[in-house]
Amino acid sequence: MKARLTIVFAAVAAVGVGAIAIGTSQAAPAPVAGLDYDYFKTKVAPIFMKQRPGHSPCVVCHTGANNFLHLEELAPGQTAWNEDQLSKMYTSIARLVTPANRPQSRLLIHPLAPEAGGDLFHSGGRQFENKDDPDYKILMQWVGVK
Repeated sequence: MKARLTIVFAAVAAVGVGAIAIGTSQAAPAPVAGLDYDYFKTKVAPIFMKQRPGHSPCVVCHTGANNFLHLEELAPGQTAWNEDQLSKMYTSIARLVTPANRPQSRLLIHPLAPEAGGDLFHSGGRQFENKDDPDYKILMQWVGVK
């Protein structure tokens, strides 16, 4: 009986350690609609912190708010998102991409000026006046629009 209890406790401990290891893993999230996670981390996410002339950075209005574009909150003194935050944002922001009609994805249309084919209203103003903006081109490339 004592040997059986030892085996059961060892098995429970092994499962617990495995669950903790999985829970703290910082592996990249599963690919969404063919969207490159590394490109998102290095090229797309920094755009949301960028101060654009005449506008607040996206992170100011899209952190903690109930918007379509949800950005993770930065702790005091934190200047960049950590891996866990980037993973959550990737999964959330990927939902703004319409695989069947990528050029009309909400991620591309909402911050674009109406004169350039964007939405009529964006409370944060027009982050991109036209599709030639270098940051807009980064978003287009990530979404898969040439």
